Amino acid sequence: MWRSSIGIKLIVAVTGGVLLLFVIGHMVGNLQIFIGQDALNTYAEKLRAIPALLYAVRLGMLVCAVVHIALTIYLALQNSQARPIAYERKEVIKATLSSRTTVLSGLVILAFVLYHLMHFTWRVTNPEYAMLTDSLGRFDVYSMVVLSFQNVFVSAAYVIAMLLLGYHLSHGIASVFQTIGWNTPRTRPFFEKLALTVATIIVVGNISIPVSILLGLVKLPGGGM
Repeated sequence: MWRSSIGIKLIVAVTGGVLLLFVIGHMVGNLQIFIGQDALNTYAEKLRAIPALLYAVRLGMLVCAVVHIALTIYLALQNSQARPIAYERKEVIKATLSSRTTVLSGLVILAFVLYHLMHFTWRVTNPEYAMLTDSLGRFDVYSMVVLSFQNVFVSAAYVIAMLLLGYHLSHGIASVFQTIGWNTPRTRPFFEKLALTVATIIVVGNISIPVSILLGLVKLPGGGM
């Protein structure tokens, strides 16, 4: 079963669901920046409290991402090589175009994730951030985020990536219901609206951070710019 087209689509759906839950959790954690420096830094400190668990989660997300991307590309290649009969051609072309754009948006998102890790997690792009500490001697994630998004180019890249993520999710979430057989002419509009709603919440939640920083609504501790 797992080697069949349906089986592969189920694996894509499951790995996509795991990644979606991670994205939602990540967003909720990051939104604590609106509560203040202590809230965000405390959250970040708790994440690093158990290194083994943290790296296990990161490894699990990496595996899910690799499997999800590889199988999505495989399915897209299968669709592009299909030779449908005339009356089916319109739907197959539509499905193939959708698959190709989803693969493209997924690859761009992957590139952004790598940059995001080098920027915020590994601090390769901005090694000076490693010296940031708050009044309690903790690594100052809050100030790092504010300083980063004060750069309009970094913020613009983040916003564009989130818009692509929203597009990717709006298609991917709706496709899950198609894969498991719940998508009928009657239920399709509901699932499409559900997918769009979830994608919109994630996009708005994530881009609210750089936008608020650029507008000066979220500032460095003490009100500094």
